[in-house]
Amino acid sequence: MNASMELNLEEMLRIRLEVLRREHRDLDEAISALEATGRPDQLTLRRLKKQKLCLKDQIVKIEDSLIPDIIA
Repeated sequence: MNASMELNLEEMLRIRLEVLRREHRDLDEAISALEATGRPDQLTLRRLKKQKLCLKDQIVKIEDSLIPDIIA
C-alpha cells in the first residue's frame, strides 16, 4: 500500500514539474516578446523575470526530490 502511495506522489510531482516547465517557457516567450517591442516596460519586465526565477527554483526543487540520492 505504501509503495502505491509513493508512485502516486511521484506521478503528481512529474505532472507538476511539466506544468512548471511549461509556465517557465511561456514566461520566457513573454519576456522575449516584451523586449522585442523596443522600449519595454521595465517594471513589468522585472516582475516577469522574478516570476520566471521563482518558477525555476520550484522546478529545481522538484527535480531534486525526484532524483534519488546516491552515495558514492
